[in-house]
Amino acid sequence: MTNMPPLGSNLRGAVDLSSLVNRAPVGTPPVAGGGPPVTGTPAGGDASSIGAVTVPSLVLDGTDANFGELLELSSRVPVIVALWASWSEPSTQLITVLEKLITGLAGQFVLARVEIDTNPQLAQAFQAQSVPTVAAVITGQPVQLFNGPLAEEQISDVLGRVLELAAQQGVTGTAEASDVAVDAEPVPVVDEPLPPHHLEAYTAIEAGDYATAQNEYRTALAQNPNDTMAVAGLAQVSLLARLQGKTIDQIRNGAASSPDDLEAQLLVADLDLSGGHIEDAFDRLLNLFPAQPAPGRNTIRERILELFEVIGTDDPRVAPTRSRLAALLY
Repeated sequence: MTNMPPLGSNLRGAVDLSSLVNRAPVGTPPVAGGGPPVTGTPAGGDASSIGAVTVPSLVLDGTDANFGELLELSSRVPVIVALWASWSEPSTQLITVLEKLITGLAGQFVLARVEIDTNPQLAQAFQAQSVPTVAAVITGQPVQLFNGPLAEEQISDVLGRVLELAAQQGVTGTAEASDVAVDAEPVPVVDEPLPPHHLEAYTAIEAGDYATAQNEYRTALAQNPNDTMAVAGLAQVSLLARLQGKTIDQIRNGAASSPDDLEAQLLVADLDLSGGHIEDAFDRLLNLFPAQPAPGRNTIRERILELFEVIGTDDPRVAPTRSRLAALLY
């Protein structure tokens, strides 16, 4: 079944790509294709001020070795990552559609094709449990898009939403392929400024200061309780804060050694959801629920509602989980 979480103003899909940065060995081409290096504003610069960024091609082959360069490119142009396999007909068909769409969008995206059989670290990093799996990377941060085949019109809609999200992150550059002449004018993107507290929250998140980001979102909510962007942002940064500084082994071993420790079990659910194992996260929490006293049940209920905001309340997995929770409550 196709899985396409909604794209809100906050980055969704917490996947750790940090181990892939600057991994290319000496002598490896900066980006796939063996062409000239990417040129333009250096990573970390003001992406919104970029004109055209030169790349070897708008369609590149992403590998375990060169993906750090593509992460850097994503600070200037959004990168669409398509994980596929040559033996999978649906994934080869999707690659063809993505290549057609992205080459027709005047350099607003770069497509990175990742063959999962030859790039196991990338497949693991993007939690690719099936092919095709498609994600975006913006300013080095991943956004899970969908898995499974999708109609061309639906993919076009997804790309439009990625452009909106990229503009909110200040990524409004375009890519110019050195192997083709790009003459078409890019489709203009309306870049609406973020509210002040949201902007401060994003700045804090980039610095790894999740406590400040939480406070900024709480302030935004105090000023406007109906600020759905702040609700989602607070939920997402709270998840990051709970996982910050902890390793996968620490979290899973802690839960295994203390099965009656509710906080330890909640943290494993956070870990599962952050890695894309959303059903596992909700199943764990719902299975914990019946044996808990009233305070523990309330804690689990609140955590489930918060995780709904992390993945988006219109995600198709929310409704059945909400129904199961209601059945346990009443």
